[in-house]
Amino acid sequence: QVQLVESGGGLVQAGDSLRLSCAASGRTGSLYFIAWFRQAPGKEREFVALIGWQRGTTFYTDSVRGRFSASRDNAMNMAYLQMNHVKPEDTAMYYCAGRGNRLMTTSSNGYEYWGQGTEVTVSS
Repeated sequence: QVQLVESGGGLVQAGDSLRLSCAASGRTGSLYFIAWFRQAPGKEREFVALIGWQRGTTFYTDSVRGRFSASRDNAMNMAYLQMNHVKPEDTAMYYCAGRGNRLMTTSSNGYEYWGQGTEVTVSS
């Protein structure tokens, strides 16, 4: 089992930067990917970004590519989502999720481990 805890959310203005953190514990050696998903009020959960836990390979959804950056620190069992030039449409609850399968996926169904979420609100 892997436990994930997000932090770093808050209220920011459009154009600001924010860094979300995801602390992993438990059997972190079983992880292949950490992904970030978000869910805005009244909308479905959507994929934002992922990073390969071992190799550091990253992938982003089109709406955040060039603005957001995923990273990880294996030694500290931490994953991060650096959010730059945020927009009001980035407002959502952000979740980190862990996957113990070597095949990459952007589907939330492919992730076994989930944090409780951290809320990001971007004002215009």
